[in-house]
Amino acid sequence: MLKVLIPTIMMFPTIWLASPKWLWTTTATHGLLIALMSLAWLNWTSEAGWTMSNSYLATDPLSTPLLVLTCWLLPLMILASQNHINPEPITRQRLYITLLTSLQTFLIMAFGATEIVMFYIMFEATLIPTLIIITRWGNQAERLNAGIYFLFYTLAGSLPLLVALLLLQQSTGTLSLLIIQYTPPLLTDSWGHKIWWAGCLIAFLVKMPLYGVHLWLPKAHVEAPVAGSMVLAAILLKLGGYGMMRMMMILDPLSKELVYPFMILALWGIIMTGSICLRQTDLKSLIAYSSVSHMGLVAGGILIQTPWGFSGAIILMIAHGLVSSMLFCLANTAYERTHSRTMILARGLQVIFPLTAVWWFIANLANLALPPLPNLMGELMIITTLFSWSPWTIALTGLGTLITAAYSLYMFLMSQRGPTPRHIMKLPPFHTREHLLMALHLIPVMFLMAKPELMWGWCY
Repeated sequence: MLKVLIPTIMMFPTIWLASPKWLWTTTATHGLLIALMSLAWLNWTSEAGWTMSNSYLATDPLSTPLLVLTCWLLPLMILASQNHINPEPITRQRLYITLLTSLQTFLIMAFGATEIVMFYIMFEATLIPTLIIITRWGNQAERLNAGIYFLFYTLAGSLPLLVALLLLQQSTGTLSLLIIQYTPPLLTDSWGHKIWWAGCLIAFLVKMPLYGVHLWLPKAHVEAPVAGSMVLAAILLKLGGYGMMRMMMILDPLSKELVYPFMILALWGIIMTGSICLRQTDLKSLIAYSSVSHMGLVAGGILIQTPWGFSGAIILMIAHGLVSSMLFCLANTAYERTHSRTMILARGLQVIFPLTAVWWFIANLANLALPPLPNLMGELMIITTLFSWSPWTIALTGLGTLITAAYSLYMFLMSQRGPTPRHIMKLPPFHTREHLLMALHLIPVMFLMAKPELMWGWCY
């Protein structure tokens, strides 16, 4: 654990001491080396489940894929941000990369924490750099409004969790993830315990986000710069899923009856947010709403609490993290050239950028879960486990899959096909850096397609 955490902390002096000319190259290379070092976590040797670094930091097969994804994303965020941050003063450039690195540090400590209180503190700490990135480097006039939405939705959800954790500490005497799963359940059927159960989960459901508490997400995504959108879609939403999985192991007896309203919201959210995607004109907004739809499926898989549901959820979280991050990068490359996110104003790009159209095509096919990509594997496992829980769910999940296919193809056709407007005929060509960025998103997806047990080995 420390083998990756210490090099990440060492990035801070690198950022502030690197010469201005080599700042982006140095930090991207440093981040990529950390990402390659983190791949060693996937070589799983421990029989006990946890591999300890010390008594506060450890990895297990549930957190390992998310930790590797976190490390993999930092160099990609630096690569993606280079073009639009480069014209700024050098101090602001250094500050921007410092915020991205601090975000990675908090996320590594959140996913590696063995104490629930430490996880909670790091979960909240990720708010600060994300909020600064959205409000200081966001593109549009609404960015302060988006930051306030993001802050207050997350805080309103997570304060009940703090109270719930203090009550749990009082009743069990420990908040260590290593021990707490072996403590006897102290839950009775009283109203107080039901409210406590809801308090434990609401923070994570807001972070995922569940349909109904999702309004902060499209605002934050649309207003954030490209690195903000990437880290939000790829990792910060997964913090919610990871936290739910950890808490679900503790909440077991009460969950049987209490999951129904949340399950209905999650499944209905798949249909509703997919339908919203079909009438979007803003490219980033469409990708943001598609994230809510996919996370609804993940929430459904986790709430059932079966090994297949958990496996499907973790696979879909990893696959969606890579694919949605890639879609945001592609949307950003189009925006940097056309200066518009409205799809009708920037269409027919396939004629001008044929190779980029291939990236768009692959990313959209991955988003709609084309076999044999890991997105399909995760969705099928969740849909199967939902069907075994209640056959009625197939109507909602099946319709959700159809709508996902419809809006993914709609996004591709609107942005790449059709007549090219005259005002975008003379756009600057794509850079090697941008093609490298897309390749680095797709390579892990291809590896996971060939070796899926890297994600789901923890169940067996």
